[in-house]
Amino acid sequence: MYEAGYVVPHWPAPWGVDADPMHQVIIDEEFNRAGLKRPDNAIGIGWAAPVILLAGTDEQQARYLPGIFSGEEYWCQLFSEPDSGSDLASLSTRAVRDGDEYVVTGSKTWSSFAHKSKYGILLARTDADTPKHKGISYFIMPMDASGLTMQPIIDMSTAHSFNQVFFDEVRIPAANRVGEEGDGWRLAVATLANERASLSSGGSLWGIGPTARTLVDLVGRVGGALNPLLRDRLAQIYCESEVLRLLQLRMLSARLQGKTPGSEASVQKILSDEHGQHVMEFAKDFAGTAGLLEGSGPAGPVPKLQQDGLTEINFPRGAASQFPDVDPIWHYGFVFQPALTLGGGTFAIQRNIVAEQVLGLPREPDVEAGQTWSETRRP
Repeated sequence: MYEAGYVVPHWPAPWGVDADPMHQVIIDEEFNRAGLKRPDNAIGIGWAAPVILLAGTDEQQARYLPGIFSGEEYWCQLFSEPDSGSDLASLSTRAVRDGDEYVVTGSKTWSSFAHKSKYGILLARTDADTPKHKGISYFIMPMDASGLTMQPIIDMSTAHSFNQVFFDEVRIPAANRVGEEGDGWRLAVATLANERASLSSGGSLWGIGPTARTLVDLVGRVGGALNPLLRDRLAQIYCESEVLRLLQLRMLSARLQGKTPGSEASVQKILSDEHGQHVMEFAKDFAGTAGLLEGSGPAGPVPKLQQDGLTEINFPRGAASQFPDVDPIWHYGFVFQPALTLGGGTFAIQRNIVAEQVLGLPREPDVEAGQTWSETRRP
């Protein structure tokens, strides 16, 4: 797929085939018909590659893009910090220039699949004496660099997806900086817009797993009369999915025209995250008392779900063996679903973006306006 230019067909040669919107749709339809999927490298293909194309040097593009698109080099994201999650611009991981290198010190958290990654996209502060949005730079971090360690974060689903990453004077070449020094916030905004668009597409668990249509089909197959309340909830969930499908088509049209996702990505993510929670909560309620069992879900196997790339997730221990007739994604999804409104920008942050950038409401007061990052850290 990569050699043929079909991983990112809308990109210019040599990476893509300059496909117009109609040909992109045709390519995707043919992939679906043949049962083919692009490489499982969402952060690399969806978030790192567009930034490297936008601001990277010719050397960076030639070095990193082939491995991203072929799926041979897996990528992670190193943005959030223990004390800088929602307010990402207040991040404190430092990258100090030392000749032809930068020395990186600090830590990042919630780094999805960092333990499986070859590279990470890193935001670090290169200037502490400017406003917090101005002194940030964007780097490519080798995940096997000397001085880099990580600690697994096991969530309540018992899956090891997240990690906390520590940088103890990690040295990386200055050539690993993407764009100009201090231009990291602009590149981060582009990355986050792509992330939010990606997290709000496809399945109800951040683009993977079952959809509302899967749930409706399953309920119909299992049979049995739904009580009026459950029937009403299922109808609402299906209506939500249709609204999201139409919004996704609207965003797809914009992206096919080469436009970068903007505030509409926040609208989509708000609706998508809550919808995913509704799907998973209904599935458990529909299972009745059996839903209390680990690994349980709506009665009966769901063969389609076995094809959705979910083998990368470490399901709750024993779920598949104890309940071979029940797909464990339903139980996993129910336990994981509280995270949907937190990851990729919390529900509160997304509503702020919509309020200010879509509805034109007054901006939230900024008590740190006019201060440098160093000044904001003083007691």
